[in-house]
Amino acid sequence: MRAPLEGVRVVAVDSFMAAPSAGAILADLGADVVKIEPLSGDPIRGNFRPAKVDGGLRSYDLQFDVDNRGKRSIAVALDTDEGAALAQRLCGPAQVFMCNLLPHRQERFGLDPASLMAINPSIVHATLTGYGTNGPDARRPGYDVTAFFGRSGLYDAMREGDEGMVPSARPAQGDHTAGIALVAAILAGLRVAEATGEGQVVETSLFEAAVWTQASDFATTAVDRAPVRRRRRTELFVASANRFPCGDGSWIVLNNIEVAAWARMCGAMGLESLVEDDRFATAKGRFDNMEELIGLLDARFVTRTRDEWGALFDDAGIVWGPVLGLHEVAVDEQAEAIGLFPTVEHRDLGPYRTVRAPMRFDGLDVGPRGPSPTIGEHTREVLAAAGLSTREIDELVAANIISEPTADG
Repeated sequence: MRAPLEGVRVVAVDSFMAAPSAGAILADLGADVVKIEPLSGDPIRGNFRPAKVDGGLRSYDLQFDVDNRGKRSIAVALDTDEGAALAQRLCGPAQVFMCNLLPHRQERFGLDPASLMAINPSIVHATLTGYGTNGPDARRPGYDVTAFFGRSGLYDAMREGDEGMVPSARPAQGDHTAGIALVAAILAGLRVAEATGEGQVVETSLFEAAVWTQASDFATTAVDRAPVRRRRRTELFVASANRFPCGDGSWIVLNNIEVAAWARMCGAMGLESLVEDDRFATAKGRFDNMEELIGLLDARFVTRTRDEWGALFDDAGIVWGPVLGLHEVAVDEQAEAIGLFPTVEHRDLGPYRTVRAPMRFDGLDVGPRGPSPTIGEHTREVLAAAGLSTREIDELVAANIISEPTADG
């Protein structure tokens, strides 16, 4: 089967998680992604050894693998004239150059849009940064916890009430969201470049991606500029659109905002008396007495398990969802049915499960192409294909401009 991006060559100078995650998706879609790393490798390599994993994979950085699978690695000292020239040379036949370099570093290495388009006028130049490539914070380094969750207002909006603690984010949530945005920008840029022959400059940032995820809030806040009301569970508008602890210690989430759902929910829970209770007979009454109402519902929810309530709600036409632990999602039958955790075959460690990108195609070859490369694993292969002789490659290795393949440190 043909892959959607078969024949597309991508050169990436990226590190950490956000931009590399976009490259992983492009590789899943069939693009040939060449990752240019420092001689010592992407600085995030080896930072996340999975201590809770048994066997040979215990020493393998599975988190790095997710964001760099299916790529080819070339190790180059970009801070040398010869190394920068090699990166520029690789961009000559490429369709896409992507990076998370700040603009002044792109210019330093001759990898800025003007320099690369002088070499390849039809290339798509894509950048992912923390805050954007212009403005007062254009040079500020940004990570998902700072630029995506903190600066965007997301951490603050997620607090439970005005005095609630700032919540904690799971690793790379913001990075992967911004990575999807960069993929979308690259694909649109490719379409224009192919139609017109003219190169395109596209970009996104962690800050922008985070604001977009909160567009429903900002649709109002951008106009009135007023603080968002952070409501506790007992201050929400609709009791049948809330979250509740169950008798087995797990939680359940309901999302039923129509008025008629209240009676159906009470019927399913054996609480028909609440429908006629003067305190809760109207939507306004339920809101005015929400704290008392949530207390009554909490007392009822702990009498059954999450799955028992789920079966009752299914029969009553109530929209609900389980609050699953990550370990439960990994074995969830719906995840299995849609192939959310495909298997990759590692050259040394054997098969292991990974996470696929959130997109599927009918009749096309899409998915992980293999494990992440070791540092400089494909240096000689990529440079030979670019026209360098064995002697030239040997001289670059001897001069410490490039490095030969090496195992992860």
